[in-house]
Amino acid sequence: MTAPPVRSFRTLYVSLLVAVLLWSTASIAAEHETGAHVETQQLDFQTVVDLLASGSNHDLLEVRRIGMLLFAVPFNKFDGFGDGPFDPSEGPPTEFGHRPTLQNNGMFLRVNGLDAQACNECHTVVSNATRPPTLGLGGAGTVAQNAMPVGTVIDVADSADDRTQFASGHDPDLQLVEDGSADYNGRFINPPFLFGGGGVELLGKEMTSDLQKLLVMAEESPAGSKIELRTHGVDFGYIIAKGGGVVELHPDGIGPVDFETADPREVLVVRPFGRKGENFSMRDFDRGATQFHFGIQPVEVVGEDVDEDRDGVVNEITVAEMSALHVFDVTNPRPRRRSLDPKTRAGLAAFHRVGCASCHRPTLTTRSTHLTLAHPEVATEPHANIYAQIDLRKAGFGRSGSGLKVPLFADLKRHKMGDRLAESCEACTEIANDEFTTARLWGIADTAPYLHDGRATTLFEAIEFHGGEAQQVRDDFLALSELDRDQLLAFLRTLRTPRRPNRELLEP
Repeated sequence: MTAPPVRSFRTLYVSLLVAVLLWSTASIAAEHETGAHVETQQLDFQTVVDLLASGSNHDLLEVRRIGMLLFAVPFNKFDGFGDGPFDPSEGPPTEFGHRPTLQNNGMFLRVNGLDAQACNECHTVVSNATRPPTLGLGGAGTVAQNAMPVGTVIDVADSADDRTQFASGHDPDLQLVEDGSADYNGRFINPPFLFGGGGVELLGKEMTSDLQKLLVMAEESPAGSKIELRTHGVDFGYIIAKGGGVVELHPDGIGPVDFETADPREVLVVRPFGRKGENFSMRDFDRGATQFHFGIQPVEVVGEDVDEDRDGVVNEITVAEMSALHVFDVTNPRPRRRSLDPKTRAGLAAFHRVGCASCHRPTLTTRSTHLTLAHPEVATEPHANIYAQIDLRKAGFGRSGSGLKVPLFADLKRHKMGDRLAESCEACTEIANDEFTTARLWGIADTAPYLHDGRATTLFEAIEFHGGEAQQVRDDFLALSELDRDQLLAFLRTLRTPRRPNRELLEP
């Protein structure tokens, strides 16, 4: 498809949409149906590039609207929803494209994905502090919307039934004893909101770029040299130069458990997305999410015209569509903070005094105001294959020198959080079960429930569950006077989600 002139895109797109809707209506009348996102599949990647390059707010809005449509579209079988026919010989039944379905329904699985038809089914709650809750695109999820990845066994009945057989060797062993625990060897993840994601991605890319440069410095340094892995005020460990280009990594809060056998460049990638820090960009997250939740295979993962899951549909989500979805993700407005009064100012002081701010950094600052977008993305090279850049001041971020203030209340690294919060996941071999990325507290007043799985229904409970590296901070919080605790919690309740997020995308 030849890219149309940039300025005529809106007219072309609206005309195309109307034509598709008319064609779809006629098809239904003829007892035929079509995919739910057939209109956006006509979008060409070069058109996205041209629109973003124009620098026009109008053209950026158009790409954001297309991304919003993809975020909200309920994928169906004609789009390639699902994993196709099940064949155990194809590979492990937990892998994308090869999963069974619940009771052989042919569509959904729920444990280990195939659990929704649209992104907005999980990201719906702008505020759970209002009555009734405020809903909107890009919000957080309730526990009912939790995802359950990589699970293979779940003992929902707390069973002692000898007919149920568990494979040996699970870590932890799933024993058939009635102990009040519905044993499960997977993950249980509460969906966070998307707000402010562009600022987080920009921070992560700048940090990765710095760490990669420090690695090169270590490779070129004399044996015995120690290079601190510090960027944007955050400490990610250090490197010892061994000479001759060989280095010894000592990472902190970054990289896999088995970092000694991994490529050092892959270890030193900041991955701020996912509860355990699995994804380096929102697009990287989306590539896995579309496969996990919907069984929709991105072209940039499986290839052009490749029917990887054998469901009869190819090119299930195109490069252009993924690009528009990425633009929608990173232009979601940032959360806000209410003005502080004497009580909440005292609470902020207590927040610092007990040590919360050592991990929940109130603000990190970028060097640039512009987030670069790339295709194909290279985790270790944030500046490779750039096709566009977006000024994040348009997403509500304030200027600080040459860059932006990102008031996220986090440090973008992982920490060990203790046995009480540890997951029981056999397949989670790259990241330890007790490690999680520091939760970003911006917007926390509106986003109950809390923690990675939503087990904490109040802010007090969320803090009380902290352990591991946060044990002392948790103990110091509990040792505060009742007045000081109330002031600290009152401060946290000043951290709010955006007002009317993405409303401009719904207006004509």
